[in-house]
Amino acid sequence: MTSAPIAPPSRAGDADRGRTAHLLGLALAQGYLEMPEYETRLQTAFSAGTRAELRGLTADLPVDRLRRDDPARREAVHRAVRRSVRFHVAGYLAGSLLMLGIWLVVGLTAGLWYFWPVWPIMGWGIGVVSHAIPALAHGSMSPARIA
Repeated sequence: MTSAPIAPPSRAGDADRGRTAHLLGLALAQGYLEMPEYETRLQTAFSAGTRAELRGLTADLPVDRLRRDDPARREAVHRAVRRSVRFHVAGYLAGSLLMLGIWLVVGLTAGLWYFWPVWPIMGWGIGVVSHAIPALAHGSMSPARIA
């Protein structure tokens, strides 16, 4: 009976060490590590030779929570949400101006002055407001989570 060969441990690169150092920094900032323990783990991370050693440094930390509560990530999400609202409003204004231009041309050439653009402008405006209010109030379009 032969056993399967054991794969050699996977070597850690600078990018792997940098990711682990970032997670350790988040853990320090969020109160999961004290400064002496952080410094020890950080030194170990930069001298680690394998990915298994790096995983061992963060094994007892709530990695998913660290990433979710990362202030830089949260700010990036807020910026993206604000940008999406600006794009939506810009498209709404451009579409509204186009409809008003069509209405004006039809009014001047055919003499039909019924203000029909009010209906698509109002309908689309409701959509824009329905997007902007929750996005700007909560900073995210995802449903609110209970912690």
